[in-house]
Amino acid sequence: MAVYIALSTLTDEGRKTLKQKPGRIKEVNKEIEAMGIKVLGQYAVLGSYDFVTLLDAPSNEAVMKMSVELGSRGTVQLMTLPAITVDEFIKTLK
Repeated sequence: MAVYIALSTLTDEGRKTLKQKPGRIKEVNKEIEAMGIKVLGQYAVLGSYDFVTLLDAPSNEAVMKMSVELGSRGTVQLMTLPAITVDEFIKTLK
């Protein structure tokens, strides 16, 4: 499993959905977990993105599939980044 950082921005439709049903965020997280991806943490943020989500996924392909599935709904736009710990990064430089 590998760690990924998902930066998400709600569309107008996504903001409407969230306003009507704030708990939808947790429902989507359960859907993500049903895809075999674990949600390690999630934060609502200010700025260019609305949410930062830390994921543990088995492969790039699994994350791509999740991104297409969620993005196809028209409620969110995602940018997903693979990540490694600083210790792992230092180890690769040695």
